Amino acid sequence: MLRKLHLSVALISVALIALLFTACNKKSSSESAGSNPAIIGAGSTFIFPIMTRWISAFQGNHQGVQINYQSIGSGGGIQQLKKGLIDFGASDAALDDQQLKEMQPVIQIPESAGPVCITYNLPELKEPLKLSASTLSGIFLGKIKTWQDAEIKKDNPGVKLPNHAILVAHRSDGSGTTNIFTTYLTKVSPEWASKVGKGISVNWPTGIGGKGSEGVTGVVRQAPGSIGYTELNYAEDNNLPVALIRNQAGVWVAPSTAGTTAAIAAFHDELAEDVRNPIVDPPASAKDAYPICGLTYLLVPKDGQDVAKRQAVKNFIDYIITNGQSFSDGLYYAQLPPTLIDQDQKLLGEMLAAGQPLHNSATTTSASR
Repeated sequence: MLRKLHLSVALISVALIALLFTACNKKSSSESAGSNPAIIGAGSTFIFPIMTRWISAFQGNHQGVQINYQSIGSGGGIQQLKKGLIDFGASDAALDDQQLKEMQPVIQIPESAGPVCITYNLPELKEPLKLSASTLSGIFLGKIKTWQDAEIKKDNPGVKLPNHAILVAHRSDGSGTTNIFTTYLTKVSPEWASKVGKGISVNWPTGIGGKGSEGVTGVVRQAPGSIGYTELNYAEDNNLPVALIRNQAGVWVAPSTAGTTAAIAAFHDELAEDVRNPIVDPPASAKDAYPICGLTYLLVPKDGQDVAKRQAVKNFIDYIITNGQSFSDGLYYAQLPPTLIDQDQKLLGEMLAAGQPLHNSATTTSASR
């Protein structure tokens, strides 16, 4: 009797597995037919706040499309795209020519821009901290160790600075925000350039690491005397003060969308040549520009297997670079200028339907290979 019961259970299990397999196949067929394309993206924490808005608004007008974005840092997004695990990545660090050679053909589309701000925990200060390029690099090199250092006093004349040791907080994960910040430090400090360099991950000379922008802001919020770098929206959400940074024009500038727009405008010619060009440390002619800004890029495979899904991805990106820009100002991002949007749409036009031959390399822009 017990053996018959076991046999019955086994037969029922087989039947259930068969039904589930059939259902999954039907679901897969339905998705590939375009009835319910599920899109997965991953990468930059920098754009996570605005990405959630884009996804919500787009899905509201495109019933059946499901988009899931994982805020795991630019480095994580690049690696997942490289392994073919996601439909698009997002990175605050554009892929260089060598990286592009190691991946399937990828299109890089700048879709937002914003400042990287310097946050700190100095409750004694009654006015914003000021930091020149040399002082800022000295702090992150570990050469300036206390808030009573002469270089900090020089930047902040007449300000009563606390007698705290400086605790540097930095990202522990691969981060495009780190790339923007270290690209700036590399440009303004020969010592930083020779000892540390730039990238989504570097060997920090000093400080403690926090995972994600949340980790860095968490360290700064909890530790008096600490200083770190993060996106403006994270600083605002955590009620952290931000430092004024002196630009090449000698103006002390607070991080803002207007300062980012001015930085983009200052590099108009360079971006027209290659959208991957950095926009840090603009020339003195851009007196209103904030000096630590960066573009974020959507990284999308040039070709793919699922026609319906790729069309949905293309529609989503087109929305981001057009109507989706309206969300920027309220979330501390700078809207892209019309000239850059035009470049984006040309790049987006290089996306192929599944199985189409790739464009001839002679006609491919420097931002997609």
